[in-house]
Amino acid sequence: MAVLALILVALVALEHITILVLEMFLWTSPRGMRAFNLSREQAESTKVMAANQGLYNGFLAAGLIWALIHPDAAVAFQLKLFFLACVVVAGLYGGATASRKILFIQALPAALAMIAVIAAR
Repeated sequence: MAVLALILVALVALEHITILVLEMFLWTSPRGMRAFNLSREQAESTKVMAANQGLYNGFLAAGLIWALIHPDAAVAFQLKLFFLACVVVAGLYGGATASRKILFIQALPAALAMIAVIAAR
């Protein structure tokens, strides 16, 4: 179970690195606009806001990576739970305010990772 928990936490971190790249660097590219279902005009008018959101997603990824490499198992456990909880809350908020698919893309994987982390303890 411990290996599964590590893999799930790493996948959530990777997901947030991907979101960072999409929001900060690819927002106005065809790939970014397709990922977020945006017109050229929408992408251009929201690119500063998207870059800010991308930065926050990067902080979530950084926290999860920190949790994965922290040498103290007790501290690593707390970090994993904290940053996964942040992702779940962000996913719930995004699902309620922006798009329901955020619940499945962001909140669900983080919740599953959280369950695995707790079960592995």
